[in-house]
Amino acid sequence: MTQTAWQDVLQQQFGFAQLRTGQQPVVEALLAGKSAAAIFPTGSGKSLCYQLPALMLPHLTLVISPLLALMQDQVQFLRSKGINAATIDSSQSRDETQDVMNGVRSGTVKILMVSVERLKNERFRQFINQIPISLLVVDEAHCISEWGHNFRPDYLKLPDYCREFQVPQVLLLTATATTAVINDMQRHFAIAPENVVCTGFYRPNLRLLAQPTPLAQRADKCTTWLNYLARKSAEKQQDFAAIVYVTLQATAEDVAATLNSRLPFAVEAYHAGLDAPTREAIQQRFMQGQTPVIVATIAFGMGVDKSNIRQVIHYDLPKSIENYSQEIGRAGRDGNASDCIMLGDSSGLTVLENFVYGDTPEASCIRLVLDTIKAQQSGGQWEVLMTPLSAASNIRLLPLKTLLVNLEMRGVLTSLYSYFAEYKYRLTVSESELLAHFQPEQQQFLQAILSSSDKGRVWYSLNTEALFKTVGSDDIQVRTRALTALEFCQERGWLQLESKQMTDVYRVNEQALNAAELADELYQHFLHKQQSEIGRIHAMLDLFRQPKCLSRQLAAYFAQPLAQNCGHCSVCRGQFVAWNDAPATVLCPPDLPALCQQLDQQVTATFGCAASDELLTRYFCGIHVPWLSKVKARSLGSMGRLEQVPYAQVKQWVSGSRR
Repeated sequence: MTQTAWQDVLQQQFGFAQLRTGQQPVVEALLAGKSAAAIFPTGSGKSLCYQLPALMLPHLTLVISPLLALMQDQVQFLRSKGINAATIDSSQSRDETQDVMNGVRSGTVKILMVSVERLKNERFRQFINQIPISLLVVDEAHCISEWGHNFRPDYLKLPDYCREFQVPQVLLLTATATTAVINDMQRHFAIAPENVVCTGFYRPNLRLLAQPTPLAQRADKCTTWLNYLARKSAEKQQDFAAIVYVTLQATAEDVAATLNSRLPFAVEAYHAGLDAPTREAIQQRFMQGQTPVIVATIAFGMGVDKSNIRQVIHYDLPKSIENYSQEIGRAGRDGNASDCIMLGDSSGLTVLENFVYGDTPEASCIRLVLDTIKAQQSGGQWEVLMTPLSAASNIRLLPLKTLLVNLEMRGVLTSLYSYFAEYKYRLTVSESELLAHFQPEQQQFLQAILSSSDKGRVWYSLNTEALFKTVGSDDIQVRTRALTALEFCQERGWLQLESKQMTDVYRVNEQALNAAELADELYQHFLHKQQSEIGRIHAMLDLFRQPKCLSRQLAAYFAQPLAQNCGHCSVCRGQFVAWNDAPATVLCPPDLPALCQQLDQQVTATFGCAASDELLTRYFCGIHVPWLSKVKARSLGSMGRLEQVPYAQVKQWVSGSRR
């Protein structure tokens, strides 16, 4: 592929005369048939690295994206350039999804975006297996590394999906990856080192300012900074936008309310506790300039491509250097000077650490999962519904998925396939009309599906066991053929098909499962990961505590060193403020033994066993786990009562109070 060819497409489709730094080697590697990785700062044009080649490759480009809003924004942009892109996602109607699938089949849709979870969907995999794919794009590719931030276990399955779908090339995209994480990404997808392109993390238009501020004074500081921004923007006759990041949902609501009462422009709260339509409406008002300031948890920001964000204020500490880098990367995307202000101080450390502790399963919970596999496996296979197992084992869904992935990596489990345990369909024509569309052999099989299904007033439920008996075979291909037939009928509009209860099927290595040390090894792995995450938080604190150039420290963390200081961060400007790390003295509540007994009684009544010290500690620290939800722990009145006290100290108090 000649450079002239892609330059013509770049000019005609996207209106750009040339590519940015780093984009050209990635584009040329893909057009030469190689896989590549692009590690560029937020807002540096990673998306164009796949959008341009997608128009020149012969088949579909399949994009794995972590967020619905991000996918929708990308599709809207591509369509504005006359490029036929689409998503398949949970917000669509059956007809909308069918239209997209028809477009992919016909080749008119060149770029399809889906979540990684979509690839576990049995029906989607049956569909995409029939489609030739030129390129798989993995956005936020750092999620594949268990030792990076925002690890997502489902990302570890992507190399297997590449082989299953016979995808010849992969492009990995991320803005935040350390050397270790980049090596992990390379290893999983066999990307040659020369095709990993890093453009550096320094953005000279961002002024990094650390102003550690006591909690009681932060709203005043926010007000001052936002008023300053509004005044400067008015002088230049420019619109402005700002994001204020907080840790907790309740803080987002409180700070937004306070700022709204003080500022002459709209401020709104955004967090995961709001329903999807509300979040979407708030984001749209922000993007359109009706709401210039958003107070948000980290639920907000991915895919927000707004050029005039002049301030990003961290009201609380970010979770890590990687998170901080991503969040400040939303500022100044137009290249103009923008301020990134850190107001959080070490008083927020305990809350951040508590999030980490909540993702470490107890040793007894890990053993319970292993015992469940032993009891439920049959003929060397185990089928599992994740949500019920999470509730029974008292392990949150994400760490539970991580646990099962670790069992796969140790050879204890082998993922075979996933399927929906329940398929329901409703005919839109009569049975006789439906059967009349088919030849005799097909009619016979479809009649077997209909007659073996469980019938309600309107809906049929596919009964696989009854179907096996009707056709005289229990081959898994019978089930696959039945689903293909129902999918075909849905495409023609002859029935409406719904699926529920995603079930994962594994092959079990019983010898490895019965290894005496397995549970302890897994628990030690989680403890190691816990320490790694705690270390990540403290590395972030050290970044701000040191009287060194912030931009230079940030670049060095991502192994992209700067030759000299930036000259405009708070340290370079001579405005370094020493952090006050003296911990507040907190006394053990005198009524702690009675409060422990109160939760203990609820847990014993519900689960038939006493609450562990770990469970009680999580209760007092406000860390949500499935058993606390089951016993309605919040209604007991002390959930989160000690959330500002270090976890280890609360655990020591709990242990002492039960002696």
